[in-house]
Amino acid sequence: MKASKMLIATLKEAPNEAIISSHILLLRAGMIRKLVAGVYNYLPLGLRTLHKIENIIREEMDNAGALEILSSAVQPKELWEESGRWQKYGPELMRFKDRHEREFCLGPTHEEIFTDLVRNEVKSKKNLPINIYQIQTKYRDELRPRFGLMRGREFIMKDAYSFDLDEKGLDASYQNMYDAYKRIFDRFHLNYKIVLADTGAIGGSGSHQFMAISDVGESDIIYCDKCGYAADQEKAESKDNKYKTDEEMKDYSLVSTPRQKTIEEVSSFLNVDTKDVVKSMVYIDMFNNVPVLVMVRGDRNVNEIKVVNALGIAEHELRLATYDEIIGIGSVEGFVGPVGLNVKVLVDSEVAMMKNIVVGANQKDAHLINVNFGRDFTGEVLQIRATVEGDICPICGAPLAMERGIEVGQIFKLGTKYSSPMNCTYTNDAGVATPMVMGCYGIGVTRTMSSIIEQYHDEYGIKWPLNVAPYHAVVVPINYNDETMKDAADKIYDELRKSHAEVILDDRDAKPGFKFKDWELIGIPYMIIVGKRASEGICEFKNRATLEKEEITFEEAINRIKNLEIE
Repeated sequence: MKASKMLIATLKEAPNEAIISSHILLLRAGMIRKLVAGVYNYLPLGLRTLHKIENIIREEMDNAGALEILSSAVQPKELWEESGRWQKYGPELMRFKDRHEREFCLGPTHEEIFTDLVRNEVKSKKNLPINIYQIQTKYRDELRPRFGLMRGREFIMKDAYSFDLDEKGLDASYQNMYDAYKRIFDRFHLNYKIVLADTGAIGGSGSHQFMAISDVGESDIIYCDKCGYAADQEKAESKDNKYKTDEEMKDYSLVSTPRQKTIEEVSSFLNVDTKDVVKSMVYIDMFNNVPVLVMVRGDRNVNEIKVVNALGIAEHELRLATYDEIIGIGSVEGFVGPVGLNVKVLVDSEVAMMKNIVVGANQKDAHLINVNFGRDFTGEVLQIRATVEGDICPICGAPLAMERGIEVGQIFKLGTKYSSPMNCTYTNDAGVATPMVMGCYGIGVTRTMSSIIEQYHDEYGIKWPLNVAPYHAVVVPINYNDETMKDAADKIYDELRKSHAEVILDDRDAKPGFKFKDWELIGIPYMIIVGKRASEGICEFKNRATLEKEEITFEEAINRIKNLEIE
């Protein structure tokens, strides 16, 4: 391809809204352009890379025995009502009506569609197991789309669904996808971790996330270097800290704490550690329309996903109580405590073990001291605190570490969550209709594209790994109007094209520095610079990843590109 015929839409600066490297560089390199918030058009260079990412995923899915289809992005309400998710999914679901007032949504995920397909097409257990997948555009009405392709309203995703006879079959299918995902992300040369994950709105009994390590990641990864335990923040657990577990119980009493509302204020006023003051927060379970008191140690934070899971509701069905709602349960904002409250109580396991804690007294300017679980109040005990760096590994007891990551893939054991309500069954040997056991496996294609850039860039631009770069090499004559340089550049370009190399000839009438900056920004792996020594058959060969340059013959430059090993 000649550069003069290409759409090279590089920018000196990115819009102010672009704050992370991948978003900035995708815009500056002319790979994407914003249409509206969270929605992007893909320009030719960006689309070439996107297709290469898709093809690597496709190759590994095909090698793993999965079958590719393409389903509709438009999904009828009826299927979502069958699964019970039409109301459960939340406001991110893009809903609309046709001219006949029939309701639809734009698919954020495709469990219902694939389950419906299999129940209609697979009639015999002889056809199981089966794994079908697609690479398709998804839609979610994000409240705050941000970070370019990282979190948009429209995005490209690979989703696959396995259907098995039983749990043993699901375990095998799940492991097969687990291994395929490792091969995929290895081929992208990503630095990633595999972590235990919450199943979220998809549901199911177990899940792993594939997290690309990055400071701009939206999720915390909690992990143990000693035993290999790893989980995302929503799922991570730790051994209980035995703080204040060996004291003798004291009688509780009321103390005056005028205007002392926060944990820090109360602990300072009473001259106790923040750990001694228990954080009591009132939430509203909107699905059941009831208040819930959640208790964690004062130096801890509540993990709201764990609360949601404990209540068996969706994430969007939980919110903090208002001032009036706190008054309505017989308490006072800033002075909430469990003693005497007639509400559901969730108690973190550390709090349940502690002796002689400080809690709000449910009256203004007052707290209770020496309160004890089991004697003075009760509740459901579970781990609902957020795990942090330095906590103790639940497996081996070593200190936990933390880093941030970008979710690029997630796999789920769905079980019969969708097959049972949607009557996706097979007839077993006893002649009984039996729900198929399902798994679900997703990769964020556009998110992966951004993640690669986050790990492969420098001050000059993108440094694409060879197998996903839009082109492998660019031939840059210093002056294309110079006959010697032109003839040499044309010769190198023609020889490479004959070998089916992915190469660009920069035949633009522009200054050399301008051309160099463009290709460094775009991230073409190799640059063949034809300059003053063209008459000697010598060019400059530049490696984009290392920025190393060396003078070599035309023939050697051609052979290096011809012999590139592309994974």
